[in-house]
Amino acid sequence: MTNKQLVEKFYEAFTRKDAETMNSCYAEDIVFSDPVFGFLRGDEVRAMWKMLCSNAKDFTLTFGEITAIDHEYITCKWVATYTFSQTGRKVMNRAKAFMRIADGQIIEHSDGFKLSKWIEQAFGFAGKLLGWTYLMKRKVHRRARKNLAAYMNQQ
Repeated sequence: MTNKQLVEKFYEAFTRKDAETMNSCYAEDIVFSDPVFGFLRGDEVRAMWKMLCSNAKDFTLTFGEITAIDHEYITCKWVATYTFSQTGRKVMNRAKAFMRIADGQIIEHSDGFKLSKWIEQAFGFAGKLLGWTYLMKRKVHRRARKNLAAYMNQQ
């Protein structure tokens, strides 16, 4: 399987909310980061995808522009639309993934997107007013990590 095919497999599974297949694309010691969860490793990453896929409401995902930078690094743009469970508000998250692949598995994955834009959509007026602040971003990060820890404890 080529690197591009691996990334396609990952995002095709994401469109189906198939965390098991997504996680099968990862190396055992996967390293992940994004603006909401921050830095995660291994089982934390796998649990995050399971949690997000199982909780996703009104979820759709599109992806494209898969670009190989070299023999290890690849990027992909994706857009997820869903209802944010905490507020019931519709969110459209436009992101760019950066992945490093070795031996047919993703070993590093980071998603980049504008957290203040996500907060504005997820929290409405309060998010628009405070979404750019460090305090609001930190609050979102802490809550995401707390939810992930609780999910992992239940499993």
